[in-house]
Amino acid sequence: MKPQFNIIPVIVICLCALVSCRRTQPNAAPQKPPEASEAQNKSGVSEHPKAYVPVVGKRGGEWLNATISGPKSFNAVVSNETSTGSAIGPIFEGLTTADPDTLMPQPKLAESWHFAEDGSSCTFNLRAGVKWNDGMPFTADDVVFTYEKLYLNPEIPNSTGDILTIEDKRPKVVKVDELTVRFDLPWKYAPFVRAMSADILPLHKLGNLSAAEFQHHWGLDTPPSELVGTGPFKLVSYEPEQRLIYERNPHYWKKDAAGNQLPYLDRYITSIVKDLNVAYLKFKNKETDVYGLRPEDFQVLNPLQKQNDFTIYRLGPGTGCSFVFFNQNTNSNSETGKPFVQPHKLKWFRDARFRRAVAHALDRDTMINNVLYGLACPQYGPMTISEGFFFNPDVKKYDFDKRKSKALLAEMGFKDVDGDKVLEDEQGNKLQFTMLTNVENNVRVSLANIIAKDLKDLGMEINFQPMPFNPIVAKLDASYDWECVLLGLTGGPEPHFGSNIWTSRAYHHMWFPSQKMPSSDWEARIDELFTLGVQELDPEKRKVYYDEWQVISSEQLPLIYTVVQEMIVAVRNRFGNIHPTPHGGVTHNLEEIFVKE
Repeated sequence: MKPQFNIIPVIVICLCALVSCRRTQPNAAPQKPPEASEAQNKSGVSEHPKAYVPVVGKRGGEWLNATISGPKSFNAVVSNETSTGSAIGPIFEGLTTADPDTLMPQPKLAESWHFAEDGSSCTFNLRAGVKWNDGMPFTADDVVFTYEKLYLNPEIPNSTGDILTIEDKRPKVVKVDELTVRFDLPWKYAPFVRAMSADILPLHKLGNLSAAEFQHHWGLDTPPSELVGTGPFKLVSYEPEQRLIYERNPHYWKKDAAGNQLPYLDRYITSIVKDLNVAYLKFKNKETDVYGLRPEDFQVLNPLQKQNDFTIYRLGPGTGCSFVFFNQNTNSNSETGKPFVQPHKLKWFRDARFRRAVAHALDRDTMINNVLYGLACPQYGPMTISEGFFFNPDVKKYDFDKRKSKALLAEMGFKDVDGDKVLEDEQGNKLQFTMLTNVENNVRVSLANIIAKDLKDLGMEINFQPMPFNPIVAKLDASYDWECVLLGLTGGPEPHFGSNIWTSRAYHHMWFPSQKMPSSDWEARIDELFTLGVQELDPEKRKVYYDEWQVISSEQLPLIYTVVQEMIVAVRNRFGNIHPTPHGGVTHNLEEIFVKE
């Protein structure tokens, strides 16, 4: 699990049973978060019993899957979206990883770690004998380079750097010896070990690049052989908008219980398809081995499991979320001098009453019943119940009530002056804007159509434009040329790993990124809460801070949430060591999966 929140274009669509959400939410008793156990076990290794124990498999065969969006880049540091993350996932590894069941930190490239008695440093003992997929040895120099020169370099905007920055202070990384690295910490950092899952990159391939050069390095035109990682697979072919083909890394360090080198599979192939309809047909026609189901797919595929030799896994409520948000960026284009958002629209978007009017206009029940076949429940805050201990059920909730929406808009001065059923503001500007979502995701397009209709009923003129995912990301990250977007984020049990979204200076502060100073009092308070929360080692005290953040989010609505869904996935029965989890998905143990036939 990466220490970041990512925009979701991925094929696995989450669906959650409405009865489950309604039954568990009011009386949930979340477990203590992972860092509570970390404090007791300095090695950081989970001591919880695991239901899944891999069996010894055999070599050979391939895994076929599909995605609705190809990578935007192959650069693990500057990438912001899961289309890139999914593409590079089989190639790279971090110092730690998360146990897919307990979410406790587990060894990866580091085999152990320990904190200084006063908590001022954390030392990682690296795994001996690890090689990059080109045969070069992996050493402490690679770790120091990756963190000091890339993630912690203020000249390279990236999510991991945001997460590891507190009040402008960042860790220092010191090479102790060839297989030992020490992180000197200028502050207490409760989930530090869990944050160490960021991909480690090769010094011998990238060490001669400047910060500016690195940000544009490993683009989509990069020869696959240049993508050198320590993961179980290496990329051997990339055909844009067609497929990615990976082969076994012959130098991979991990072995099974019998001493056999992993991974078992010869190849891992990802087809890039037009949309979810194509992905569904490919699975139904036995052209792929795994598929994340939409609600309508579940109705059709569920009775076919035995006949077509696959298993459907219902993994419970998802941790991802889907939301509408508006561009609140007060800056202008430095080249043209033109504001990123027209001033009158910026005034609307930055007024919380406007965002609350939209929140009351979202007909979540229609979304659930008409699009999601009743297999979802409303969401009102930035965490879901499945994210455990830090979830706050007591956020402000917005019932579907257009009378409240109209009253809020009237309070702002909106009226239908000319009788054309479109509201105007006090200066006579029509209440109109463009809404985007990614065209590849049919479910999201359907949700956006419902939202556009409901807003039109309020007197808003919506120009709905479905478009490919990566151009939307470019608008959010670079040009800032957008007004309203419906997208989603992945989630997780650690709130601080969302600081790359929620803190005002963060590069991915989606509604107004990279602020020099917080543009509002509530954003300043969220900054403060994240600073306090990450440095507090007592989980109960941490929860107080993150509860307040969730309440502020629900009151100010920079992200206006829609529904949360359950993750349901189908997998062919011909594979062994299949152990899907809500947080790890199907391929968290890709190196252990094997063909049984």
